[in-house]
Amino acid sequence: MRALQLVSDRKLELVDMPEPGAPGAGEVQIRVKGLALNHIDVWGWRGMAFAKRKMPLVVGAEAAGEIVALGADVRGLKVGQTVAMYGAMTCGHCRNCLKGRDNLCEAVGGVLGFHIDGFARDLINMPERLVIPAPEGVSFEDAACAGITFSTVEHMLFDNAKLEEGETVLVHAGGSGIGSAAIRLAKDVGATVITTVGDDEKAIKAEMLGADHVINYREERFEHLVRKITKKVGVDVVFEHVGADTWNGSLLSMKPGGRLVTCGSTSGVSVNMNLMQLFQRQYHIMGSFGATIRNVSDGLAKMGRGVLPVIDSVVELENFNAGLERLETRRVFGKIVVRF
Repeated sequence: MRALQLVSDRKLELVDMPEPGAPGAGEVQIRVKGLALNHIDVWGWRGMAFAKRKMPLVVGAEAAGEIVALGADVRGLKVGQTVAMYGAMTCGHCRNCLKGRDNLCEAVGGVLGFHIDGFARDLINMPERLVIPAPEGVSFEDAACAGITFSTVEHMLFDNAKLEEGETVLVHAGGSGIGSAAIRLAKDVGATVITTVGDDEKAIKAEMLGADHVINYREERFEHLVRKITKKVGVDVVFEHVGADTWNGSLLSMKPGGRLVTCGSTSGVSVNMNLMQLFQRQYHIMGSFGATIRNVSDGLAKMGRGVLPVIDSVVELENFNAGLERLETRRVFGKIVVRF
């Protein structure tokens, strides 16, 4: 079978590998149909010192496919189903896993495609508990955006920030994969969305996506416009994943008692904070990492009723490298999906 391996920094090779055997008890065999690219793929491709792994490594951290075989004792899935796969090899039996807090697994075996072999191969055997069925009619391309993209946003906005109808949320980098998903999912619950983008073309696309207010952060200070838009009240929630460049402006954008949830630090990992501002305005700051299996399922359910990811482009497997380069330079609006 085909598999795409990272053999050294920035060097990918399409190789032939032995097919997996028949799925064991509690396992399903999946034919991979689509891969969605994420910054974790870019980081792994560049070579990251904190990634403890051995090369060659099969890449691909977010994917969907079709079930082709079932192992013994599999009851909740069937051959022919479109499914998304959970991208971390959790243990399934620690206290957090048993409570459905999969992203806090106490014995996680690694993230597929980053620490251990990932989804960029024709066939893969997965534990049934890490395979989530998609509603009928959801495409492979859309389902491929459930395992990281939609689930991360679900966990950030609804598990952590508790975003509700009628509230206002500031979504940073609305043209990114999770930013564009956050706009759609926030609008779906009836929130008012203010988003930041880096150019006028992305601003038009964000407006078409449903954002109520769009700010080109290269032309104006976003925190000033947020205060103006909200009549100096501030927003209820900030969806933060940029990091140092936007952190203090994000704090200034919140109303007293506002909630900031963050999952990223692409512009820098260290910030200086005004602690008096933090406690006097009673901000709630939450870190959010990954998602739960339930978040993947909830995201797929929303896709099933028409809340779909924004697809920037679909590329063939042979152009995986070009997709990473496009994502690295941020010339995207939404997700790049690789057709397998």
